[in-house]
Amino acid sequence: MPTLDWLDRQAAFSVAANTPTHVLRPHPADHVFGDATAARDNLLIQGDNLQALKALLPFYRGQVKCIFIDPPYNTKSAFEHYDDNLEHSQWLSMMLPRLQMLRDLLIDDGSIWVTLDDAEAHYFKVLADEVFGRSNFIADISWKRRDGAPNDRKIGPIHDHLFVYSNGTGVGSKTAAELAFNLMQRTEKADAQYQLYEEPFGYDERGPFRKVDSTGNAKGGRHVDSLVYPVTNPFTGAEVYPRKGRCWVYSRDVMEKMVADRRFFWGKDGTAGTPMRKLFKSEAKPGMASPSIWDDVGLNQHAAREIELLFGEKAAFETPKPEALLQRVIHIATNPGDLVLDSFLGSGTTAAVAHKMGRRWIGIEMGEHATTHCTPRLQKVIDGEQGGISAAVGWQGGGGFQLLQLGAPLFDEQGDIHPDVRFADLAAFIWMRETGTALPLQSASGPLPLLGVHEGTAYYLLFNGILGDRRPASGNVLTTAVLQALNELCGHDGPKVVYGEACRLGDARLKAEGISFKQLPHAVPR
Repeated sequence: MPTLDWLDRQAAFSVAANTPTHVLRPHPADHVFGDATAARDNLLIQGDNLQALKALLPFYRGQVKCIFIDPPYNTKSAFEHYDDNLEHSQWLSMMLPRLQMLRDLLIDDGSIWVTLDDAEAHYFKVLADEVFGRSNFIADISWKRRDGAPNDRKIGPIHDHLFVYSNGTGVGSKTAAELAFNLMQRTEKADAQYQLYEEPFGYDERGPFRKVDSTGNAKGGRHVDSLVYPVTNPFTGAEVYPRKGRCWVYSRDVMEKMVADRRFFWGKDGTAGTPMRKLFKSEAKPGMASPSIWDDVGLNQHAAREIELLFGEKAAFETPKPEALLQRVIHIATNPGDLVLDSFLGSGTTAAVAHKMGRRWIGIEMGEHATTHCTPRLQKVIDGEQGGISAAVGWQGGGGFQLLQLGAPLFDEQGDIHPDVRFADLAAFIWMRETGTALPLQSASGPLPLLGVHEGTAYYLLFNGILGDRRPASGNVLTTAVLQALNELCGHDGPKVVYGEACRLGDARLKAEGISFKQLPHAVPR
């Protein structure tokens, strides 16, 4: 597969692995907004998104259903809150490690949606093919973002690209994400195609239908000689063949059964030369496929007006996305309760729409506007603001979210565990490194040293006195007494991996107990 080359490409591929894992901590300004129980499902994180994504991996690896990002377009223009003037190679080096981490956060049938303009869109396509796999590309949707072309161009762009990728392969030509996608709601225009047509016997009691061609085109290799045969018109008795150059799309026996079941429309008086198949409204799919051109989900100016109505001033971001655009993305890609992530949260639209639609969400934003823009907007959502899609989804308010920030790295420069690291932080990190999966939050915060059982092996962590005051070192050292406590509290009959500060048991005892001991901190896979 062709790949993209740029200055510092090789170094960019090592950035994600070399980024230290930080802990997430409550923001000092405030921590919980709205309902405290509901707030556990929704996170607003202030900080560099590369570090924040790395901090999320131990807890959310393989958990996210939909990612929407609106990264800097690299248009060589200046934005107040974003560096949108990155040199081309820098932009690619910035995007690569973030895409790699976002991919690892996605569930197998999850999808990522990325908006860009022509400045980097086509380079991004090649880069994303390499990260997600070319076969996992779903679509390049054109979103109409402005009414008219700019006057400073002879050919003025009025659309942005919205790239869609699946995280996993599916069946046949459809990716795993596409197989899980929801159809769009049917429109009045689509339903208007279904009508009641008068036939020689009156009107079909099965209700309105639309007429579909019953023949196939001979071009393109679809013509099959065995599908050229006579069909008897039930009203006139005449034998009817497909038009020249075409063939029936059904085998002879299927065609005869469909004729007997009145599945074809032969005209009002029954004398049509070629019958049309009836597709009844009652048998149609409950929804409809999304086109690849979206010109009905709002423009940038509509989004700017939404922000202005919320805050009483001009939008702080030059190109905010309208809530209707995010509504369509989230409707197609997720179901209520699924997790949505935006690591370039900007003005907070993705989180606001996900909240109104009953999805869990994580938003990451750098700088002070995480608290000056995103937090107030999401508070208004909780309070029941009626802008954007609120009326369309019947939003009346409720829920909550947590405001977090990046804390210390798990390991200091000498490789030792940082003093600020808690049991839950280290537990989730070790579990992810050992199993390649996320440790459920309730397991990470639980009172037991047993992290869980993966493929028959139990993983234990002795850290921060998890067993209480059991000397030596408050139970952080594997001794006979500590092993007895482990077996009593959370024993496991199969193989065990135990992390601790030291081990006082001999090799023979460890082998007899089926224990592989790993000493903190240096045995922890980095």
